[in-house]
Amino acid sequence: MGADVKPFTPEKAKEVVMSLQQPAVFCNMVDDWPALQWNTKYLSALLDGKTIQFRIGLKTMDLVPQFETRCSYVEATLQEFLAWSCGEPSCLSGPFSCYEYSKYWAYADYKYIARLFEDKAEVFQDIKWSDFGFPGRNGKESTLWIGSEGANTPCHLDSYGCNLVLQVQGRKRWHLFPPGDTSFLYPTRIPYEESSIFSKVNVANPDPKCFPEFRNATAHVVTLGPGQVLLVPRHWWHYVESIDPVTVSINSWIELDADHEARVEEAITRTLVCAIKSAENPSSADLWLNPTEVEATSHDINLQYLNSAVSAYFKSRKASVSEEAHPSSISAEKMTSASHKRRKRQVGTEPEGCKLLTHEADFSTVKAEKLQKIPFGPHLIQVLPQSQETSSKGARAVESDYRDLIHGNEGGHFGKLHCARKQLVMSNDCETPANQMDSDGSPNASQTTLSTNDLLDCLVNPRVISLVAQLLLERTRI
Repeated sequence: MGADVKPFTPEKAKEVVMSLQQPAVFCNMVDDWPALQWNTKYLSALLDGKTIQFRIGLKTMDLVPQFETRCSYVEATLQEFLAWSCGEPSCLSGPFSCYEYSKYWAYADYKYIARLFEDKAEVFQDIKWSDFGFPGRNGKESTLWIGSEGANTPCHLDSYGCNLVLQVQGRKRWHLFPPGDTSFLYPTRIPYEESSIFSKVNVANPDPKCFPEFRNATAHVVTLGPGQVLLVPRHWWHYVESIDPVTVSINSWIELDADHEARVEEAITRTLVCAIKSAENPSSADLWLNPTEVEATSHDINLQYLNSAVSAYFKSRKASVSEEAHPSSISAEKMTSASHKRRKRQVGTEPEGCKLLTHEADFSTVKAEKLQKIPFGPHLIQVLPQSQETSSKGARAVESDYRDLIHGNEGGHFGKLHCARKQLVMSNDCETPANQMDSDGSPNASQTTLSTNDLLDCLVNPRVISLVAQLLLERTRI
């Protein structure tokens, strides 16, 4: 293979990205990307003293996920971050002075490259997603992640799109779970952030008493190295951790047709969460809003958002019908426009087309046929379930177990531009005191206290929201 020849054409790479329903790693696709030079020293010079926000978390193995609401935040330059991660004495008086490197991690996560380098637009061309079949998509539609060892994101799924992740410096370990494992991961919308459904489980240190069903989840674990690109398909759960002293990665979310329905579901969720949580006692210590969400929007605004989402859904359906009748009249890129929201899509909704299949056997056959056409090999490595990893000859990027998990991370992921929030108070108490138990060992009904968050976990469960969205769209169609 020549130096300038990539293992997949843009058309073939896009076909894989848009059709593959399991995670995979692309290799040898970005060797000529200038973005591979984007290590922290290079970025520090490029930013030229500009400060960015870092999220600070503890390197501990708590049973509870370290959501963003439980983290601290500092503003610092990349130069200061590098000095801190190297243990230089100058950090004793800098922005990281309160955080000992051996006990804390720092994460500049979810930084919009378009905003970070708004005065250096030429660097957008260093990132060439056109090689994956998305012409015109570059750094302007991408985000940057810079972390120290132990920096991590809590397990979550993204409601919108699918995800392409380029590893630039250091290694990150991804723990992925299929959409079918949603109930085993105990989904929650507290802390609330649009387009992110969190898991109550710290998958790096799960609590079997609180979350017994987690044992039924199937982990797909992959360690992503520099120059590799990970495809995270629609609605796959993921927990991500930095395992080297400094890591840099770049990602872009690819919008999908199914996002139109997901936006209706997200609008319903926002309306319910904001209405119910805003009705709580103002003195409540529950910091339910993720720092990435600037404020709790009013009921009127949320209804406007819901109506807009419903209108956009029907507009997209009409466009789809028109495209079937006149395929050449619709832009081939309508499915790949950049999403301006945080991320992906939502659980419980199959991509358009699958709903037309009336027999599960037919669906399985279609999936099997598609899978046979996927060119797995040295340039596209399948991320297999853990039980299959050790028998896979080609899965050199895949880890076989959890034994080298770094001791002391759990964490939050994402970060927009908001600042410090401390300790999320959630109803994570799993054991009922003995004096509140009946003689048969069950909780005493008269003394069992359900919280607002317990109620919300049922009301905005992805399965419930999916059903509500379908009923709402049927009513609107009439």
